[in-house]
Amino acid sequence: MLTLPNFLTLLRIVAIPIFLVLLVSGNYATAYILFLAAAITDTVDGALARLTDSRSELGAFLDPLADKLLLVSSFLVLGINGAIAPWLVVVVISRDVIVVLGYLVLYMVHQKSMAIDPSRLGKVNTFFELFAVGFALMGLARPALPMAIPNLVLQTVTAVTSAASGVHYVYRGLLWHQTQSNQGR
Repeated sequence: MLTLPNFLTLLRIVAIPIFLVLLVSGNYATAYILFLAAAITDTVDGALARLTDSRSELGAFLDPLADKLLLVSSFLVLGINGAIAPWLVVVVISRDVIVVLGYLVLYMVHQKSMAIDPSRLGKVNTFFELFAVGFALMGLARPALPMAIPNLVLQTVTAVTSAASGVHYVYRGLLWHQTQSNQGR
């Protein structure tokens, strides 16, 4: 079902390779503008889906996928070019790998999907990840701006929210596993 929110999410997915080409080729200002547009559509598509009561399973799958594709690719490229600290790249990507692998393990063990509902902490983390990438892009687009100290603080907060939300998702997965195991007895 191609609703307007799903269409905006698809546009965000299509924009990712364009954004990455701009970023790798050094067109930082244009990459920054495209990243901001993608971040705004992330907010708008969710709000539109709720307001128009057009939430769908496709949207529930595509929206977090679009977020992860945009953020993981951004962190990788910005980490490689030094705009984001390598330790933060490791924290962010490790969290996502652990959450996805945990989900797959739970599916294999129970032959049943666990509902993928973003937690508030997960949403806060996504906000900080988007903000950290945007801030790093702004620093590349405008290198004369004094960004070192605020960037370090933002990256540290992003690492903390990433780790905390990862632990929270693992905890939720373990609770779900326990519930499923108890139902099977």
